[in-house]
Amino acid sequence: MAREKFGSRLGFILVSAGCAVGLGNVWKFPYICGEYGGAAFIVIYLFFLVALGLPIMISEFAVGRASRRGVAKAYDVLEPEGMKWHRFKWSGIAGSYILMMFYTMVGGWMIYYAYRLATGKLNGLNSDGVKNAFSQMLGSAGTMTLWMLIAILFSFGVCILGLQNGIEKITKVMMAVLIVLMVVLAIHSVLLPDASEGLRFYQIPNFKDMAKKGIGTVVFAAMTHAFFTLSVGIGAMEIFGSYMKKDRSLTGEATSIMLLDTFVALMAGIIIIPACFAYGVKPDAGPSLLFITLPNLFNHMPGGRIWGTAFFIFMSFAALSTIIAVFENILSFYMDMFGWSRKKAVAVNVILVSMLSLPAVLGYNLLSGFQPMGSGSTIMDLEDFLVSYNLLPLGSMVFVLFCARKNGWGYENFLAEVNEGAGKKFPKWLGKYMNYVLPLIIAVVYLKGYYDTFAPMGVKTLVCWMAVAVILLAIIFVTSMKKPVKAKNA
Repeated sequence: MAREKFGSRLGFILVSAGCAVGLGNVWKFPYICGEYGGAAFIVIYLFFLVALGLPIMISEFAVGRASRRGVAKAYDVLEPEGMKWHRFKWSGIAGSYILMMFYTMVGGWMIYYAYRLATGKLNGLNSDGVKNAFSQMLGSAGTMTLWMLIAILFSFGVCILGLQNGIEKITKVMMAVLIVLMVVLAIHSVLLPDASEGLRFYQIPNFKDMAKKGIGTVVFAAMTHAFFTLSVGIGAMEIFGSYMKKDRSLTGEATSIMLLDTFVALMAGIIIIPACFAYGVKPDAGPSLLFITLPNLFNHMPGGRIWGTAFFIFMSFAALSTIIAVFENILSFYMDMFGWSRKKAVAVNVILVSMLSLPAVLGYNLLSGFQPMGSGSTIMDLEDFLVSYNLLPLGSMVFVLFCARKNGWGYENFLAEVNEGAGKKFPKWLGKYMNYVLPLIIAVVYLKGYYDTFAPMGVKTLVCWMAVAVILLAIIFVTSMKKPVKAKNA
C-alpha cells in the first residue's frame, strides 16, 4: 500500500503545529509566565526553545521522512545491522497511549466548559459557586466519562477519514478558527480597563523580579517548558514526517511550526494576563486559573458569556488538535506493524483508548483514595509523570542520539535527509552539539524532574528513584555506544 502524503505544505505545517499546540501552550504557559516574572521568563524561554526543542523536532521529522514509517517501524528501517535501537519503539508506543489516558479526559473538560459557558450554566455564580461547579464536575464520573468519550469519538472520527480528507482538512479548519479566536480574544483583553499593567508585566523584562525568584530556578523552568512544549519524544511528530514530501528542507518546516507554536503560547498570555491584572487577580494561580479564576472573570465582564464560550472553544480546539495527532500515531502502530486497515485500527482503538482513559476519570471520584504520587495526588498525576518526566525526555534523547551517532542512523545520513529540498539548511557544524551537548542537557532536565518530584518525599525515596532514573539513562547511553556491524545507508 502506498504511503499517504499531505496534500499541501500548509496542511503539513498546520497539522504538525496542531500537535505541538497543546494545552501546555495555552494553559500552562501563561501561569508559568506569571509565576516566574513575565517577560524576563519569555526571553529565556525563547532561547531554549531554539536550542532544545527545534533540533529534537527536526530529528523526529527526519526519522519519519527517511523511513516512511511511524515510530513502531522507523528504527528497524534505518538502524545498522545488528543494532538494537528498534527496542526503543516501545517507549513511543507506551508514551502515546499513556498520554491519551489523561489528555482525552482534559480535552473533555474543555468541551464541557465551552458547553457550560455557551448555555449560561455558570452565569451569576459567585467565586464559591464557580469553584463548586468545577468540584462537582470532578466528582461526577458519569459527566467526565461522557465528555471524554465525545473527545475520543470526534478525534477518531477525524482519523478514520484518512490523512488528506480527515486529519489535514479538518485540522486546517480547526487551526484557522483557533488563530482567529485567539486574535479576537487578545484584542478584547488588551482593551479591558487597567489591562496596560498586565501588558507591561508581560512585555517588558524585569530581571530584578526574576532575581528574587532565583535566576537558576527561572532559567530551569524556562528550559523545562521549552523542552516539553513541542510534543516531541514519543513519535507524534515523527509520524507526520513520514507523510512529508521531499521538496522542502526539514529545518525550515520545523522552524515554521515552532514559530506558530510560540505565537499561540504568547497570544494565550496576552489573552489571560492582562485580564487577570484588569480584575485584580494574580496570574500565577496555577491550573485552577483556567477553570475557576477565568470563569469568574468572564462573569464580571460585559458580554462575558460570549467571551468565555469563545475562549473554551479555542481551548477545545487546542486539545483536540493534539489528540487527533497522537491518535494518528497510535493508528500507525497497527498499520505499519500488522498491516491493518485504518478502519480496523480505529475500531479496535476506540474501545481500547476509552477503557484506558477511565482510570484518570475515576481518580477524581470513585478512586480518589488512591494517591500514587503522595498525598493529594491522582491517577492523572501518575500518568502525567510517566509521560512528561520519563517517556518524553528519554524518547527525545533516543531520537537525537540515533540521528547523531555512527552506530545509529548516523549524522551524515541525518544531514542529507534534513537538507533535502528547498529552504533553510541544518548546519553541519552542529554535529558535536547533537552528539554530546544536547543529550547532556536532556539528561539534566530529566534528572531535575525526578529530583523535584521525589525530594519532598524524603531522602530514601529520592535516592531510590534517582537510581532508577540513572539506570534508564545508562541503558540509552550504552546502546548509543555499541559498535555497528554494518553502516546503514540513507
